[in-house]
Amino acid sequence: MEGTPIDIVVFAPLAPILGVILFWFIKLLFIESQKYFLDKIRPKHTALCRFTNFLGILFQTICHALGYTVTKSGISDVYISVNYGRVAPKKEKKGIFEWIANVFLFIGPFFIPAFLLLLCLLIIIPEIFHITIPLDIINIKYTFGAQLISFGTNLFIFSEKFLTFLLNIDLLHPGHFGFFLLLIFLGMGIRPSYIGEKKIDRVDMIYDLRNVWNLITHKPLYILILFLISYNFFYVSLIFNQNWYTVIFSIFGFLTIISIFAIIIAHLIISLIRAADKIEGKKKYIPYLTPIISYILMRTLFFYFPNKYTNTISLLMMMLSTFILTLVTLRKGDKFKTGLNIKWFKKKDEDKKDGE
Repeated sequence: MEGTPIDIVVFAPLAPILGVILFWFIKLLFIESQKYFLDKIRPKHTALCRFTNFLGILFQTICHALGYTVTKSGISDVYISVNYGRVAPKKEKKGIFEWIANVFLFIGPFFIPAFLLLLCLLIIIPEIFHITIPLDIINIKYTFGAQLISFGTNLFIFSEKFLTFLLNIDLLHPGHFGFFLLLIFLGMGIRPSYIGEKKIDRVDMIYDLRNVWNLITHKPLYILILFLISYNFFYVSLIFNQNWYTVIFSIFGFLTIISIFAIIIAHLIISLIRAADKIEGKKKYIPYLTPIISYILMRTLFFYFPNKYTNTISLLMMMLSTFILTLVTLRKGDKFKTGLNIKWFKKKDEDKKDGE
């Protein structure tokens, strides 16, 4: 074990913490982008946007209820609507218990729904949970740089395996399809766009950052205690020569990766909806029907001609055919509109000449 004592004792425990904060901030940016695109389709798809807002309220309310359960405050009443969610504790508890419940309320929605998906993922593919330490840093694994590299390596391996799973997902398998559906729900409703019954507050990145900042500044002593607990846990891992500390924070990183992939899928769905909105007439249903028809056709084809890449090719052909057909339909619509405009201008010019 090399490295300076100050690096090992003071700075090394900070590496995974800073890694989690960085990826959480990146997730905030993805969420903000998703809300921006949701606002673009809101005029024509109010029902869908209200449903995504309900999902966000539901996730937030469940996390708050879980906070009261963990602190043994109990739950007296739960109210959930499209605009607002409220959990009333059975016993009013102040101090650390109230603060922990607020942590579940303001920070829980970013991790707890994704944690449930991680549990489902472990049932489907148990080998996805893989924690390692690169051999190059095995002798200096308790330094700041080594801890950061180990954290990043774990996230990279998890991301690679998760992406491989998504590219090979079998949408005709009930377990895979159910997981994919939950992933879409997470991406579309990870955070509500607005909240409130009478006074409607817009929930954006600034709103979430302000709540977290208030949580920190309201009880800074509790934050200090959390840091001390983290540091002590790191020292215990060091004494027993185990990787427990990095494992804990890597799990938070895994949850962030799951959420980011879910939001990316939500972006693709919203982009498809926006493209369909630009198509007039019955042709606007082409972008919605193409993925279903093309995927079923490809799976039927591979049923008679089996291939080890059946799932991957079917997914890629589904996405490619959807993209091409949507693009072709959009361009035909633009040409039709351009043709109508040219005819209208020609007719207008002819009417002027007749009038003269």
